[in-house]
Amino acid sequence: MNRVYLDNNATTPLDPRAREAMLPWLGERWGNPSSIHSAGQDAREAVEEGRARVAALLGARPEEVLFVASGTEANNAVLLSAARDAGRGAHFVVSALEHPSVRATASDLERLGCGLTVVPPERNGVVAPEAVAAALRPDTRLVCLMLASNEIGTLQPVAEVARLCRDRGVQLHCDAVQAAGKIAVRAGEIGADTITLGAHKFHGPLGAAALWVRPGRELHPLLRGGGQERRRRASTENVAAIVGFGEVARHAADELPRRQAHLAGLRDRFEAGLEAIEDVRVHCQASPRLPNTSHAAFGGVEGEALVIRLDLAGFAVSTGSACASGTLEPSPTLLAMGLPAHEALSSLRVSFGMTNTVDDVDRFLDALGTEVRALRRLAPALLR
Repeated sequence: MNRVYLDNNATTPLDPRAREAMLPWLGERWGNPSSIHSAGQDAREAVEEGRARVAALLGARPEEVLFVASGTEANNAVLLSAARDAGRGAHFVVSALEHPSVRATASDLERLGCGLTVVPPERNGVVAPEAVAAALRPDTRLVCLMLASNEIGTLQPVAEVARLCRDRGVQLHCDAVQAAGKIAVRAGEIGADTITLGAHKFHGPLGAAALWVRPGRELHPLLRGGGQERRRRASTENVAAIVGFGEVARHAADELPRRQAHLAGLRDRFEAGLEAIEDVRVHCQASPRLPNTSHAAFGGVEGEALVIRLDLAGFAVSTGSACASGTLEPSPTLLAMGLPAHEALSSLRVSFGMTNTVDDVDRFLDALGTEVRALRRLAPALLR
């Protein structure tokens, strides 16, 4: 079976150019970047070249970028560092769209005595800056607003919120993991104090992520021990993954207009094709969105059942965040937007990548129509 992968917001196939760059560091080349001998120096040079390329993607300086193992680690580090600075009783503001690594950590801090305000998005999937402004308090320490929703693909007004936070002396953290490689992610334009990136969301390897920290902002290490990453993150660097990260960052910067056109073309073709299927509602279609992401509800269909049937037919899609798959509960993001539970449970996320083709879209639309009609015949009253 020639399978079609349409779950690129969960992870992406590794770019062959990144794999080629990584291979020597998985075999004949090795060394601890902290060692002073030649093998260590070679590894250090590879890490610093990767750092320079990731920094260039952000329009930043290399020394402002530290490498971590995942976006989850970076997000955790920022929130816990802010809590350590402020102590018990500090107030945090997070959007309801945030990745579980932000929402869960913020909830943990609330249980430990911190204040927490969760700001819901509007019905269009976008958080209103004035809603964030209304949530700020004199003791607010940190605001978290992602650049692009991993689930519905909507883009958030981070730059405007950053100005509001700056005027109030509040730090802003931006999870840009889902945005990098699909839209421009420039630290100077975003205006946040910290920004998270993840390699595997734009055809890089798993196990490599980065946290940009604005000069002058202190970050207490989440991992302690050695002096790696300018004493901001102890642990020997994953040289091969960092090399791959740097390679995809370099190509993303060079290829962004072509990537956006390719991805938007696939998404728009898919959404136009949905008109042939009855009772389909595309969420946030009029909102600013990532070029690769489509999220839609199929009336009378249970989303998890549809994902399973499509998988058996050779198509990989999801109902939303990979971190929440299999929960069988309505998406908190969709509920926060005001969607009824039955519509949230009937929704599907389709996310395209650079390896997808027009033929993939057309084959998927045929299979999708077949499986939706089959499920509606099996349970005609489901979710209605």
